[in-house]
Amino acid sequence: MDYPKHIPKIVRPLAKQLVFAIPNDANEIYLTFDDGPHPTITPWILEQLKAFSARATFFLVGQNAERYPAIVKDILDQGHRIGNHTHSHKNGWKTKSADYFEDINRCSEFVDSELFRPPYGRITRSQAIGLKENYRIIMWSDLSADFDSKLSSDDSVKFATRKVKSGSIIVFHDNDKAWPRLEKALPQCLKFYQEQGFLMSAIRL
Repeated sequence: MDYPKHIPKIVRPLAKQLVFAIPNDANEIYLTFDDGPHPTITPWILEQLKAFSARATFFLVGQNAERYPAIVKDILDQGHRIGNHTHSHKNGWKTKSADYFEDINRCSEFVDSELFRPPYGRITRSQAIGLKENYRIIMWSDLSADFDSKLSSDDSVKFATRKVKSGSIIVFHDNDKAWPRLEKALPQCLKFYQEQGFLMSAIRL
C-alpha cells in the first residue's frame, strides 16, 4: 500500500500551503467525505451523521455535484459544509497546472466553497501556491482507507480511530468503491468518537 493512513508530523512543515490538522481547545475533530455526492451513499451518510449530532465537510467532485444538485442542497441544509475536489477528480501530479486550475474552476460552478482538497492528496508545490489566494487546501491527519478493497471494515475503523485527537481531520469516501467498508465502519467510528467525547464539526477556517 503506497499511501499513509496517518500523516507524520515531520511531513507537515514541508507543505506550508496545506492544512493537515486544525488544533483547538474544544476537543473538535473534523470528519470529511470525498468524491460525492452519490445518489444513495451520501444520503445514508447524512442519516448516520444526524443520529450522532455530527457535522462534516464533503469534498465534492464537480461532475457529481452537477448531476445531483438536490443532494448538495441537502448537505448544506443539514448544517454541513462542502469543498471543491476538482470537476473530474484530477491527479495534480499527472495534470498540467493550467488544466488542473481549469478543472477546479469548472467545479466551482457547482461547488461554492473556499475549501479545496486535491484528489489522492496529490498536488504540486506550484499548484498549491497558485491556489492559495482563493482556497484553503485541506489535507488530513488520518485516512480511513475505506477505498482499499484489500482491507476490511475493521481495518478502516482502526485507521480512522487509533490516533485521532482534538484537531484531527479524518477522511472517508462516499463512493461505490468505499461502500463495502464504509457501511460498517462509519457507524462504529461515530460511536467511538462520541464515546471519547469528541465534538464532530464541519471545517471552518
